[in-house]
Parts: sequence; structure tokens; C-alpha cells
Amino acid sequence: MAGITDKAFREILKSMGAGLVCTEMISDKALTYANKNTLELLDIEGEECPVCVQIFGSEPHVMSEAAKIAENKGAHLIDINMGCPAPKIVRNGEGCALMRTPNLAGEIVKAVVNAVKVPVTVKMRKGWDGDSVNAVQLAQIVQDNGAAAVTVHGRTRDQFYSGKADWHMIAEVKRVLRIPVVGNGDIWTPEDAVRMMELTGCDGVMLARGMLGNPWLVKKTREMLQGAPLSEIPDLGEKIRVARVHLSRVVELKGETKGVRQMRKHLAWYIKGLREAARVRAEINTLARHEEIDRLLESLLSSPPLINISGK
Repeated sequence: MAGITDKAFREILKSMGAGLVCTEMISDKALTYANKNTLELLDIEGEECPVCVQIFGSEPHVMSEAAKIAENKGAHLIDINMGCPAPKIVRNGEGCALMRTPNLAGEIVKAVVNAVKVPVTVKMRKGWDGDSVNAVQLAQIVQDNGAAAVTVHGRTRDQFYSGKADWHMIAEVKRVLRIPVVGNGDIWTPEDAVRMMELTGCDGVMLARGMLGNPWLVKKTREMLQGAPLSEIPDLGEKIRVARVHLSRVVELKGETKGVRQMRKHLAWYIKGLREAARVRAEINTLARHEEIDRLLESLLSSPPLINISGK
């Protein structure tokens, strides 16, 4: 999730028990050009393993070079993005556009697999659109070219994130592959994860938008899948505690100006479902100092009108 799964958020997800975390998607060309901002995305130093580095591109030789760089920086897995629907990505033949060129996609996987020693995985969608649903075909191609696992998001590119994810397509991919299949799409609760695994037979689940402001989804999903007692729903105090830790870590890593700006969206997600959330969100957007936002978050604990009404 571009702009979301940075180092600070990955650390929080690991603290919640995530079995595997992934970087934001990283441009292969920017990586080979040693772009400063891109290299920051690749910073996984000191993180609890395993950490997956996701790269995107459309040229096999460039992707293989980028994969080598990621491996040398400590990546435990290399994931190839064939699922991003963003116009600026697909117009270059990258991301989900590779589902329209399955033979090229296979060449990319083969080149990356031959370039590194760590496992190589692929993230894809159901297809490009309703008339070109080819996840099964593409999954077989990437498997034949050495992919160690695939993740399938049950939507086509033209759906973006609308409509309902087709879990039956995940089941179809799982039915024909020998390698592990991870399911993705519409997992908002631990119960959703269990239902997906039961319906599709997939080997694991990938959580995404459901974690925004709710990293506890990771902890609860792990508990439910393991048959353990579910932990308590996080109260306001716990939400504010984690939000403050998150804010502090982002500022530490990126500096106050950039960190505060990037944390505004996360803080809006953390306080979603609280009374007067719109007012607090608007106030946060006017503040530029870490200390000011931290004081505001702390003040919420002594504000009776700000009670949790989300039920999450």
C-alpha cells in the first residue's frame, strides 16, 4: 500500500503479530538509479524478519537488477507487483498492466528468480477487466517461471477497490497451483479471514485496507486463525497510545515536517468512529508540530464526548 506501509507502520504490524510485512511498492528504475527517496523506501534495517520488498516495472533486466539491490539490502522475499491499478503505473505497462502481457510477466519472474537467492512472489488481481479475467492463466505462468507463491486480489483492474472481491477466483487459482496461494480483498474482520480460507482453501491471507487505523485486525485475525481467545476490543486509551507511538516513530524516521504531514491520514483513521472526529481531524490538519499533535491526542483521553462508537 503506497504511502502506508512504511517502516513505522510495519513495526506496529509486527508488534501485533503479523507473520510477514511488505514495503511500499518500489520502482525498479528508481532503485537502479539510486534515487534517494526510493532508497528510503527500501530501509528495512533492524526490522524483525521476515520483511518482503515489493518492486514494480516492466523490463526483465531492470527488474532483475532492482531485485539484486533489494536482496543486498536485506530483503527476505522479493514480491513483483502485478496488481497496482493506478493510472500512472499501468500507463507505463507496469503493475496490473502486466496481466495484459502474460508472456512478458513470465519473463520478468524468470529474470528476477535467476537474479536472487531469496524467494520471489507475485501479487496479481483477478484480471484487467470483466472481459479479460486471467488470474488462473497468469498464476500458472509465474509458477512455471519459478515464483514461490502468489497473492490474488479478487477484483479486476477496472474495479479498482469498488464492488465486491471475487473469492471464488482465489479458489480457482488455488485449485490449479502447486505453490502457496494467498488471498486478498475484503478482509475487514477476523471472521472474514476465516471465511476466505474456508471458501478458497488459500494458504494465507493478506490484510490491507482493513488495517488502516486498525492494526489490531492483525492481532485478532491471528488469534482467530490459531483458535486462541480473542483479545479485547481496543478502547480509546489503547487507540491513542498506538497513534502516539506511530506519530513519534514517523517523526523520528522522517523528520518533523515530513512526518507530521504524512501522519495526518493515519491519525484520521485512528480516530474514525469517535464523536467529534471531524473537528479533531480538522484541528490536526492545522498543526505542524509533533508536540502540538501529541498534546491534542493526549487531551482526547480526558474529553468525555470523545467516546468510541465504531464497535471496532
